[in-house]
Amino acid sequence: MPTTAPEPEHRRGLTARVSLGRVFTPVPSEFLLIASTALLLTGFGLIMVLSATTASSTAAGSTPYEALIKQAVFAAIGIPLMFIGSRLPVSFWKRMAWPALIGATAFQLLVFVPGLGVSANGNRNWIMIAGVQAQPAEFLKLALALWLGYVLYRKQTLLGLWRHVFIPVVPVTIAVIATVLAGKDLGTTMILALIFVAALFFSGVKLRIFIIPVIMAVGAIIAFAVASPDRMRRIMSFLNANCLAPDQYYGDCYQPMHGVWGLASGGVFGLGLGNSKQKYDWLPAAANDYIFAIVGEELGLIGCCVALILFALFAVGSFHVIRRTRDPFVRIVAGAITIWIVGQALLNVGVVLRLFPVLGVPLPFMSQGGTSLLSVLLACGVLLSFARSLPLKTPSLTR
Repeated sequence: MPTTAPEPEHRRGLTARVSLGRVFTPVPSEFLLIASTALLLTGFGLIMVLSATTASSTAAGSTPYEALIKQAVFAAIGIPLMFIGSRLPVSFWKRMAWPALIGATAFQLLVFVPGLGVSANGNRNWIMIAGVQAQPAEFLKLALALWLGYVLYRKQTLLGLWRHVFIPVVPVTIAVIATVLAGKDLGTTMILALIFVAALFFSGVKLRIFIIPVIMAVGAIIAFAVASPDRMRRIMSFLNANCLAPDQYYGDCYQPMHGVWGLASGGVFGLGLGNSKQKYDWLPAAANDYIFAIVGEELGLIGCCVALILFALFAVGSFHVIRRTRDPFVRIVAGAITIWIVGQALLNVGVVLRLFPVLGVPLPFMSQGGTSLLSVLLACGVLLSFARSLPLKTPSLTR
């Protein structure tokens, strides 16, 4: 039988050098900017979660580090997944669009299964499995962004016709959002609607076609808010010009009032890390929806500015990916993810500053909640994968 001649030594060395070269291939500056800001915001969030939960954990008889350990476990899972996702090609994310949406929707429906679903504050959007609580709706955000990007990318040449924009995008999006609406989670519903609108915008849909789904989304959110007495109380407290007056202390103004007090007491330099007074059970959801108030109280205006600058740099890196790509799928998905993360951050900060009513949306990367952190890090992995697909900038030669 014929035998294959052994590969020469110099050929094997060349193969090894080529493999190593692929590992250490230079990445675009957008990749470095998105990855570094995501890691810094995650680290910042872990520190603030520890600071905001030590008092309540100790008072409950637990260790001061219990909340930090839980959050750190999800960070330890999410960060490697982010970099693994960054190595996957764009074609992989196109293939995953339908399976991701179907899987995430099925996961969301588990909240309605008796024994698995968990209700809190009138919302039913959590599940408990083996002692671990998760919010499946967080994964719907990324899945919907991928699916919208894929469908609109496939219909790119037909988007001038309203029926191709409407079907199947609008019915499927409504069905997906309905699974969250059934759990009475208005905050997540608004973010999903924001992702839908962003995907339509970055797909290049004509304004006359684009405006109809936008009006439908806004109308549905308003109708859902009006239908709930609890949400109407929160909206009315936001519209109450005297909400910060002492006679409004016991009522719907209690949480916004303590959030503003936390920000105000921090001043420019803050009270110092760990020295918050509001975290001693004065401010509800201090480690979740109102963690920005704890940042302002302990680290002052400077700490708040650092957090906002990091989000701004994240947005700059993401928008550079949107601007430089030639792939409509990358542009649509990257735009939807960027608007989701940055828009949710602005909504959270706006609630703390009383620019918006209490909506119940966490601050991405920083709020306590492992599912939220994991979904945002996975979304960053998608953005990093898209950044890798960009052509490297080569310096022009001048004589």
